[in-house]
Amino acid sequence: MNQIEKCRILGVLDDGVASLSRTALAYLQQAQLVIGGTRALQLFAEYIHPTARQRDLTGALSQVPEWIRDAQAADLRVVLLATGDPLCHGIAAYLASRLCIEAIEVLPNVSTLQLACARLGLPWQDMKFSSVHGKDAGDWVEGSEPGHGLYALLRDVRQNDRLAILTSPGNTPDRIARMLVTEGLADDFEMAVAERLCQPEERVVSGISIQVATQMPFADPNVVLLWRTSQRTQPVLLGLPDASYQQRYPEKGLITKSEVRVVSLARMQLRANSVVWDIGAGSGSVGLEAARLCGQGHVYAIEKNVDDSAIVRSNRKALGISNHTLVHGKAPEGLQRWPDPDAVFIGGSGGELAELICLILQRMKPEGWLVMNFVTLENLSVAVETLKAQGAAWDVLQLQASRSKPILHMNRMAAENPVWLVCAQKVTVQKASKTEKTEKCDD
Repeated sequence: MNQIEKCRILGVLDDGVASLSRTALAYLQQAQLVIGGTRALQLFAEYIHPTARQRDLTGALSQVPEWIRDAQAADLRVVLLATGDPLCHGIAAYLASRLCIEAIEVLPNVSTLQLACARLGLPWQDMKFSSVHGKDAGDWVEGSEPGHGLYALLRDVRQNDRLAILTSPGNTPDRIARMLVTEGLADDFEMAVAERLCQPEERVVSGISIQVATQMPFADPNVVLLWRTSQRTQPVLLGLPDASYQQRYPEKGLITKSEVRVVSLARMQLRANSVVWDIGAGSGSVGLEAARLCGQGHVYAIEKNVDDSAIVRSNRKALGISNHTLVHGKAPEGLQRWPDPDAVFIGGSGGELAELICLILQRMKPEGWLVMNFVTLENLSVAVETLKAQGAAWDVLQLQASRSKPILHMNRMAAENPVWLVCAQKVTVQKASKTEKTEKCDD
């Protein structure tokens, strides 16, 4: 069997052939098929052999692996031109996941993110490298879902002090700045933008305030650097005091009290990347603390009361949480478009409890947990009977806390209302193994 001719993925910069090593240039000149974006193919046109075929990957990324396979099957020498370091938010990882490792060889260059740091003399070993070089999803809207083009960047901004960001013609520096303003982070960061690196028109603008950057145009391509100007505090993840949350008054505050909240969250068995549903969000306390615990996940919440919905949004903004989406509506309407959950919390059902439980058991991922809080015997009864009918595994826990309160110069214990926690998992029927089937037949 003949050894496959590797596809050479060359990291290139906008100063053209000056950015290539002697080895990389030789691969380019000898290539029989050259793949690259429009700008890269134009930049290196005079170094591509006249008989070599060229393919523009702009808008055709999904076809590139097949182009390479076909060329290798024909024993052609293939070169792919990629910007900077192809393994740093570049195409090399994409190709490596779709072609065998032996099919490619990466000849990296300096990343444009590294170049931008070098221009400003910023060490980058502890800097978070991010990319918004994906599809244009429009300006950021508070509460946007993970599919938004700026979602991952906002998560990185909240968790890091210094960032270097690859932009795109759609997701521009001014759009990033507007996102920071929307999320209340404008005063926490300064920005620098490096335009057209390694080109004659190169320009680096530093020390820009976020507010000013919201209206500044920059030449493409560019790289954004962000650094924090105020100290980032580590937030409390679990068990915030009830007073930390805005609640609806003068009516009794619709909030899951901290003792019940902590146990409910523990029973939900959350992971860092969990998808969580919060049904009947009230003041939002359970869903918002779940969002903090699931820093790589997302919480989808629904609340039917318009005033409470506004309170949830206010609490979300005050706590600086962005991996949380709130819908004003009555469950189960709207739940069909949410991704399947790893955990579900029901704090209020709006009279649709049995229907909700059946829906959740159908949608919940294997080993997921449904946790429900009740203060009435009627809802407890409906929940237990529905879980029995659905063949779910369930248990009930009663919590009743008492808190100290002053009386004269002393203190007494004041009892809170008892709360029932109903926790359930769907039972997955395991298919019998071949051995078990044989034994049953023998019997």
